[in-house]
Amino acid sequence: MTELNGTGADAPLHTYDEAVDWINGLIPFGIRPGLERITELMSLLGNPHQRLKFIHVAGTNGKGSTCAFLTSVLLQAGYDVGTFTSPYITKFTNRFQYNGEDIPEETLLKLANRLHPLVTDMATTVLGSPTMFEVSTALALLYYAEECYPDVVVWETGLGGRMDVTNIVTPVVSVITNIGMDHTDILGDTIEAIAGEKAGIIKPGVPVVTCVTQPEAVKVIQEKAQQVRSTVYLSGEQFSYHRLDSDENGQSFHFAGPFRELDARIRMQGIYQMDNAAGALMVLELLRQYMAFILDDRDIALGLENAFWAGRFEKVVHEPRIVLDGAHNPEGAESLAKSIVDVYPHNKLNLMMGMLANKHHEAYLQHILPLVDTLILTEPDFRRKMDAAELLQIVERLRPAIAKENLEIIVEPDWAKALDLLKSRTEAEDLGVVSGTLYLIADVRAALLHQTDSEKGW
Repeated sequence: MTELNGTGADAPLHTYDEAVDWINGLIPFGIRPGLERITELMSLLGNPHQRLKFIHVAGTNGKGSTCAFLTSVLLQAGYDVGTFTSPYITKFTNRFQYNGEDIPEETLLKLANRLHPLVTDMATTVLGSPTMFEVSTALALLYYAEECYPDVVVWETGLGGRMDVTNIVTPVVSVITNIGMDHTDILGDTIEAIAGEKAGIIKPGVPVVTCVTQPEAVKVIQEKAQQVRSTVYLSGEQFSYHRLDSDENGQSFHFAGPFRELDARIRMQGIYQMDNAAGALMVLELLRQYMAFILDDRDIALGLENAFWAGRFEKVVHEPRIVLDGAHNPEGAESLAKSIVDVYPHNKLNLMMGMLANKHHEAYLQHILPLVDTLILTEPDFRRKMDAAELLQIVERLRPAIAKENLEIIVEPDWAKALDLLKSRTEAEDLGVVSGTLYLIADVRAALLHQTDSEKGW
């Protein structure tokens, strides 16, 4: 296999748009768990990942927010930080950040041209073509190892952990935020099976921080850690936290860890964000205590408070109040329901939702439907969307047992028209919420914030 450098006249890709189209054009190869193709790609490129420090973050929900807390504090403390996350909310380049800034378009083009011939050649071998996510991961590793050289990379898994392509790295700390029923078609349909996949990121001797609560999931993680002689820092055992106060501007909590106790404040809303912040704080304590990271209390406090993650219980419009939340599985819906009651007193709750076709929507609705006064069912602008009419059938089946007696249901497949309905029906004392797949959240957020360069996608 040959390697191409630069973006000269013979480079196969000539513009940023062409590079993104090429990478997204690999989507039909689907999600193919396994490390063979990424291992081969890295080998051909000189194993750039071996020159980097990683914090590897897995979990069902809360990965992105945890990455945001870690990135914010490390930046505040003066470190150069790479952050690799997915899916993106606004633009393809969001996935690959360095010091809070997206990868430059010309750099992405250059690195895509490095990868293009290798990917094309591999497609002709028994390994088959690398997938979109594999190529994105390879591009991230090249970017951090050869272009910007961060002190540490905050590294989010794509799906699962054990067979996820991000698992090619050996981190300095592993994080498992929580375990829930998501991607059961790939990860298994029990908490134990899913926990086993997430626990696959635990490496020999590398400490693992987790906020997992289910006893069966905790058992799986502890057994895996014991096998590879890794130390587990479990929320509720090795560290703990409790809320001190909260209002519409944020919440504060007390953290008690193995090394010390401290108070922290975060602006991110939602009860579950305390879990993510406390887990991130435990990671930072390990970096400070065992890995010679210089993190003073003021930087930790400012970093946690200033952390932000788009589309996670995010109030984007103040009049009327409209909140976006990418809850798309039962655990996310349960957290969303608790947070709505906890943070925003309201007269009526108007909920707009759109889903993909492969999720546990019945369990999702069981958590959120009892709170809703007006339900607007719509469809995300995405190939794997669920028809709003199908979603209606699930709602009607659940309605007699759990919904409010006067629940109003509107079916509007066009998400832009559905958003107009939500805005027009949400009065000053009401709360409007848009929830469901991040593909919907991305479009709605761009529309509400008048962002013209939104690309949204996986």
